[in-house]
Amino acid sequence: MGLVAIAVAFLVAAVLGGGGSKSTGLSPGASAPAGGGATAAQTAANLGYPSFATDNTTRIGGSDPAASAAGAALATYPSTTPSLRPAAVTLVAEDDWPGGIAASVLMAAPVKAPLLISARGDTPSPTSSALAALDPGGSSATGGAQAFAIGEVATPANLAKVTRIDAGQAAATAAAIERLRDRLFGTAPEHVVIASSEQPGFAMPAAAWAARSGDPVLFAGRDDLPTATLSALKLHPTTPVYVLGPASAISSGVMRRIAKVDSRVHRVSGPNPVTNAIVLARYAEGGFGWDVNDPGHGFVIARSDSPLDAAAAAPLSASGTWGPLLLTDNAARLPSALRGYLLNVEPGYTTDPTRAFYNHVWVIGDEGAIDVNQQAEIDNLAALTKIGGHP
Repeated sequence: MGLVAIAVAFLVAAVLGGGGSKSTGLSPGASAPAGGGATAAQTAANLGYPSFATDNTTRIGGSDPAASAAGAALATYPSTTPSLRPAAVTLVAEDDWPGGIAASVLMAAPVKAPLLISARGDTPSPTSSALAALDPGGSSATGGAQAFAIGEVATPANLAKVTRIDAGQAAATAAAIERLRDRLFGTAPEHVVIASSEQPGFAMPAAAWAARSGDPVLFAGRDDLPTATLSALKLHPTTPVYVLGPASAISSGVMRRIAKVDSRVHRVSGPNPVTNAIVLARYAEGGFGWDVNDPGHGFVIARSDSPLDAAAAAPLSASGTWGPLLLTDNAARLPSALRGYLLNVEPGYTTDPTRAFYNHVWVIGDEGAIDVNQQAEIDNLAALTKIGGHP
């Protein structure tokens, strides 16, 4: 956790400027301002309860996806020495969540390019700060590129070697990223994920899985299998296809159309985004799925209505404590399905806690997204508990 501490400290000082808590502007360990009614965050700060980290959680507290992406990239690559820097980064537009989710595959080995958020006019301040620290230099694994730019996003002048991927409709962008993935990886994917281009909450968990596995993400509508997606599937007609989300997001008719190209098509789904993410976290079939059904894992939790946060946080699922993306749909309340899942995988020990397996949870977003009370509940659910006997 030493490198993570460095990265989070850098994030607070250089990227977020101490603004990890939107409601208070407090950095960890700061005192609440005098006067006025104390918010939960202010009370917690007065008690010394950190708003960025607890025993079992670490918050990447960006007030927007650009800040969260900068924090996740720096947590993954502290960049205090050249060996701790990435060879390349991926830049995606702040309004292009499908491009961000599809581009998360570039975080997988051998490329391992964390994603940052840019814009079509200028580079956001958190991204510029992170790029200055990350200082990507390119490598043979990246084809010499220091950055992969998805669409016409701004890139700093010091990034001399930039590979641009045309961005348009979600399906076309994802298909272009798959072709880049195939060229850089030099191997066919083990699986292909089809996600919803219309309901982002159901697509979000695909980002973490793509970063972990190297499986590309393609897009379909509820009743539409775009030509670009169909063409991309034909590149790997014997590769198993996994459709993420229920029939209300991607219909059975679309699945039948996919099956005409590749008969090995499966659905992985829950009825809502929160449950859908849990199903993928639990799923295991043919090497696909996280198979996280026991203690001793990392997790990432983000808001289901902030799809670009899924891409921003993807590096955390491909390094460190490697774990699935889970979703909450409320700033103040942990969904019952998520609470039940975390309880089910809660770590425990019988005699010696130093020999136990531990869970760690990354919390993505400021307190407007996930408040300190919900973070405290997550911390408690991830805590190591003595099983049997006396505490």
